[in-house]
Amino acid sequence: MVTILSASIAILVNLALEALTNNTYNASHLFDGEIFGSQSERIYALKYGLASLFLSVSFLCSSMAVGFLIDANFLINAVSDDDRFSSDPYSYTQTIFERGFGLALVGNRVLCVTFPMLLWMFGPFPVVLSSAALVWGLYEFDFESAKQIY
Repeated sequence: MVTILSASIAILVNLALEALTNNTYNASHLFDGEIFGSQSERIYALKYGLASLFLSVSFLCSSMAVGFLIDANFLINAVSDDDRFSSDPYSYTQTIFERGFGLALVGNRVLCVTFPMLLWMFGPFPVVLSSAALVWGLYEFDFESAKQIY
């Protein structure tokens, strides 16, 4: 479920970013000032290009993860104790399952890293804040807190 949501979010944000790209050069005078950083055409292309590339990679990894997890689910339900067709069907099923979860993890992390890239369009200050929030959020995802009361 989360993998499908990640893929959907990645493609929708990428489409919105492409629509925003068409209007950016017309409204570039709204972002004049020191706080927004460099607003040259090359930097705009770099900002939008990196965000679009990261979103596309996130969508690719998440959609491949969905395919692997569906295949692993089918293999789990279809495996029998009959050894006529393969020597060890359980190891292949486990490999497909691990690939699916690995790709889902990569897709989720790339999607999380994309948000500072999107905020980079508004200058360096939002990037610093969102990067600090990203480090804190990923730390909370990865490590269990020591004080848990059940």
